[in-house]
Amino acid sequence: MKNKLIFLTCFISLFILFSSCGRFGNKEDENRTEKDRIVCVSKQLTELIYALGAGNKIVAVDLSSTYPDAVKKLPTVGYHRMLSAEGIIAMKPTVVFYNGGTDASIGPATVLPQLEKVGIPVKEWSGTDNIEDTKKLIHELGIYLHAETKADSLCNKLDADMKLVAEKRKQYTDTPRVMIIHFGRASNIYFPFGHKGAGNAMIEWAGGINAVDTASKFRTLSPEILVQCQPQVILATEFGFDRLGGVDKFKELPGIALTPAAKDNRIYRTEEHDLLYFGPRTGENILKLMDLIHKK
Repeated sequence: MKNKLIFLTCFISLFILFSSCGRFGNKEDENRTEKDRIVCVSKQLTELIYALGAGNKIVAVDLSSTYPDAVKKLPTVGYHRMLSAEGIIAMKPTVVFYNGGTDASIGPATVLPQLEKVGIPVKEWSGTDNIEDTKKLIHELGIYLHAETKADSLCNKLDADMKLVAEKRKQYTDTPRVMIIHFGRASNIYFPFGHKGAGNAMIEWAGGINAVDTASKFRTLSPEILVQCQPQVILATEFGFDRLGGVDKFKELPGIALTPAAKDNRIYRTEEHDLLYFGPRTGENILKLMDLIHKK
């Protein structure tokens, strides 16, 4: 338990440090109407709201919301597990949206009672463990936001994309060992994606196998264990990859050079938000992933 707490603290601290990128200084759009003022503290919900054409209703987000690019111009109210009640209240929201899934819980525990005390409604949306759950969530949001037609369109496209994924996968006979690495440069900590969550499912849909043998969504790995996993393909999230300066610098990290992925030059940059949750772009993202992991 102690190690888990240390890991979580390190992860959150590093995330806040590197992903804010000046977003704390963003100002609210003065032209926004008062009718709908949503503070959204779920990256998945944020993307879905924009996809439904209702992004102009969001007045602030949490730091993990990074897609689409337009959201980076919005004020932030902290990381979703370390929210500022005062910051949320200051945005004068008509409602606060959050995802009730296990991996998207909000905190600290005092936040919700503080919001309720001042009369700010809080709307919890269901978590999504698969594509069907995701389509259900899209439809529910579509009804709430009066965007039912757009919701239907998004779900139809997602179905078509997933059908294309299934067909395209048939052309590959190899099953590469893939590791998705979120690297915390400040502490030389590797956070590979485990066998829970969207990332693992997307690797499998793309015709690969997760090189990380763990049932958890994330876990810290030492360079020695990383080498033992023998990943043939490494997908490095932008978090650490960009700050290191590219693939050559990434190869210099402890243990990386000893992996088949490094030796065969199969280390690729990826956007973390493409692999952390299911959404309307999931089919598209799997097709991109498929091209990467089967590339020779």
